[in-house]
Amino acid sequence: MTLIALTCQNRREITEHAGQCRKFLIYDVDGDRIGEPRLLELPKGASFHDTPGHQPHALDGVDLLISGSMGEGLRRKLAQRGIRTLLTTEREPLAAVQRLVQGTLLDDGGCHGHDHAHGAEHHGDEHSAEHGHAGGGHCGCHGHAH
Repeated sequence: MTLIALTCQNRREITEHAGQCRKFLIYDVDGDRIGEPRLLELPKGASFHDTPGHQPHALDGVDLLISGSMGEGLRRKLAQRGIRTLLTTEREPLAAVQRLVQGTLLDDGGCHGHDHAHGAEHHGDEHSAEHGHAGGGHCGCHGHAH
């Protein structure tokens, strides 16, 4: 049995900024059988960015975290927790898990290889300038606003 978590901040699609995310869809996968998803909603202050690496986290025990983006620092922290990561441009959670099971979901990690070191105001002008997202916060990686 493999536990797969997907960042779904809007509860519908795979979203970006895994470190700030507090809503995840969790799938149990056994071979090619995909279980029904369950929603995990973390309280404020419980995101990966808010949780020191030595403290337990609600996603401890998950085998794989799929997201639209995350920084290399978070990828390293998750690896230390035993959680593999995969970045994707796929937005439909079930389609991503199905493609993963089929072996066709590739890691698009090269797109967002920057590390996110933001505080509470991470979507402001400083964030956009820091990552070259001028003009409405669009990075061009995924074909939609960041």
